[in-house]
Amino acid sequence: MAHTKSASGRRARQAHAFSQPYTTVDVVIFSVLDNALQVLLVQRPAETGESGEPDEPFPGRWALPGGFVDVMVDTTLEDCARRKLLEKTGVKSPYLEQLGSWGSATRDPRGWSATHVWFALIAAQDVTLAKGANAAEVAWFAVDTVIRDDGLAFDHHAILQAAVERLRSKVEYTSLPAFLLPEPFTLPQLQRMYEIVLGRPVDKSGFRTRMLAAGFLKEAGYVAGESNRPAIGYRLVDRSTPAVFPRTFSPRGGD
Repeated sequence: MAHTKSASGRRARQAHAFSQPYTTVDVVIFSVLDNALQVLLVQRPAETGESGEPDEPFPGRWALPGGFVDVMVDTTLEDCARRKLLEKTGVKSPYLEQLGSWGSATRDPRGWSATHVWFALIAAQDVTLAKGANAAEVAWFAVDTVIRDDGLAFDHHAILQAAVERLRSKVEYTSLPAFLLPEPFTLPQLQRMYEIVLGRPVDKSGFRTRMLAAGFLKEAGYVAGESNRPAIGYRLVDRSTPAVFPRTFSPRGGD
C-alpha cells in the first residue's frame, strides 16, 4: 500500500512539473444580414496599465468571441462554448458544431496557448448583442470583407477561414442554411439562404423537391411570402442536427 501511495504521489508531482498552457474556447458565430453572410466580432480593450503598456494583447483589434475556460463553471469545452455564445448573443441553443483546435507558443504573446473552436449558426432576428466584460464593442461584419482584410487578433483570421470553408463545404450537401432562418420560413427564403452562404445561385427547379423529400421540414401553416402573398411556412423537425442529401447542389441551370 505504501508503495502505491508513493507511486501516485510521484506521478502527481511529475504532472505538476509541466507548465500549463493557456486554454481558451472561441466561437465563430455566423448569421445573415443585409443579404450577406456575417460573422460576429468583438473589439479587444485598449486600456493601458500604470507602465503605459496595454493590459491585453492586440489592443483595439477585432477578434472572435471567446475566452478562458472557467474550471469552476464549465464541465466540458462545449459548456464553455455555449456560455460564451449566450454571453455575446443571448441565444441558448442554436446550431453548434466543433471546428477544431489551434495551439502554439506564438499565437498569444502571453505564453503557450491552445484554443478549441466551435462555429454557430443563428437567425439574426434572435440575437441581442452584448459586449461583455472584456470587449470594447461587438458587431456583425461581412465575412468576405473580414477575410480579405486579414486584420483579426491572434490567429483568428486562419480560424475564420477554416470555419467558412467548413460551412460552405457542408452547405453543398446538408440543410445547414435552415438554421440561419427564423421559423416559420418559406422554401424561397430557404433557397435564398443557400445562395447567400454559397455565394452563387442554386437551381430552383429541383430545390423544392429535394428539400421536401429529405424529411427535415414540417409544415407550419401559411405565412407571408414573396410580395406578401400567402405561402406555406416550415419549421425544422430536429434543431440539433442537419439533414444530409445524397448529392451536392448544382448551380442554377442544372441539378
